[in-house]
Amino acid sequence: QVQLVESGGGLVPPGGSLRLSCAVSGNIFSIYHMAWYRQAPGKQREQVAIINSGGDTNYADSVKGRFTISRDNAKNTVFLQMNSLKPEDTAVYYCNAEYESFLKRRIVAWGQGTQVTVSS
Repeated sequence: QVQLVESGGGLVPPGGSLRLSCAVSGNIFSIYHMAWYRQAPGKQREQVAIINSGGDTNYADSVKGRFTISRDNAKNTVFLQMNSLKPEDTAVYYCNAEYESFLKRRIVAWGQGTQVTVSS
């Protein structure tokens, strides 16, 4: 059983910052990429940022220059530093990981989501 446990969400005023964390644990041989998605009310889930095992990153245009994704491979943890937050960043943020199990199966797993609200 693999678990993705997110933390760090909350309420922040416009222009503020938050740092999300996601720790992956369980039957994992190796992790390929880790990513953050978000879903606002009434909207489809969208990818915010992604990082592969080599540290290469990619961001949605809406967050470039404001958000930074990073990972600690030794701890199987991914982070999302969010700066200059805007009300339109309000959403439930989900951690995502694609990994290889000890049975050599390639699997995608999701966290339970953490609420980020940007409001004055």
